[in-house]
Amino acid sequence: MISSMTGFASAKGSIGAHSWSWELRAVNGKGQDIRIRVPDWITGLEAHLRAAVSSATERGNITIGLRLAREEASAAPSLNRTQLGAVLAAMAEVEQQAMDLGLSLAPSTSSQILALRGLLEQSPTEDDPAPLLAALKADFEPLLQSFMAMRAAEGAQLDALIRAQIDEIERLTGAAALAAEARRAESAAAFRASLSRVMEAVDVDEGRIAQELAMLAVKADITEELDRLQAHVVAARDLLDTGGPVGRKLDFLAQEFNREANTLCSKAQMSALTRIGLDLKAVIDQMREQIQNVE
Repeated sequence: MISSMTGFASAKGSIGAHSWSWELRAVNGKGQDIRIRVPDWITGLEAHLRAAVSSATERGNITIGLRLAREEASAAPSLNRTQLGAVLAAMAEVEQQAMDLGLSLAPSTSSQILALRGLLEQSPTEDDPAPLLAALKADFEPLLQSFMAMRAAEGAQLDALIRAQIDEIERLTGAAALAAEARRAESAAAFRASLSRVMEAVDVDEGRIAQELAMLAVKADITEELDRLQAHVVAARDLLDTGGPVGRKLDFLAQEFNREANTLCSKAQMSALTRIGLDLKAVIDQMREQIQNVE
């Protein structure tokens, strides 16, 4: 089965104080271009994501985005004992000087002392990135599977569309063969009538005229173009049956289809065959637009 180059998947997860959201998206591209936006302090994550996506895909402009948030936990405050010692020493000195002056100070409470700047400190929580990295790696696997499933589903739709267009090309090729056969009989009669008129009007070499008319008939023959169109139909179906990353080959084949249709139109020499040739070109252009989405 073929796959589309376009796809999208998103997911959310969390572990401990960390929560995150993923976005994995892809659009058409001539080759494989993977762009990753993740926090650079999570060592090893970007390399893991690149390797996983690179092995799962062949073509497409692919973007991986990770938004990471951390909930700040209310850590227990710690007492700055050095600062406390300095505060208590200063208070003792103040009380002693007050006593020397005969002054009586109101006693200080512990809450008043702890309210002083610098006595209580919030210690920052140190994170070990290893559990977070492992959780992100595990969470990315189902995201990638969902992304690939979407590409496969779109690929199935493309397969059906392209097969229908190939069927139409085959039908028009058969119609062109019938029109060419009808044209051959008309052309032969026209050539004989023209030859008879020329022979009656002037004295010319009958063999030479026959050669020229034969050359014109060969140049107008579209048998080779029809044979190549039919061969391309078989090749295109084989590629679709093979599946996998066949987008480049299908695109090349679409160019060959178009080349034969152009030649057929240039050799048509009758309105019915010209119409068939134009219809062929239209279907081939539609098919090529779909093929641009195939991986």
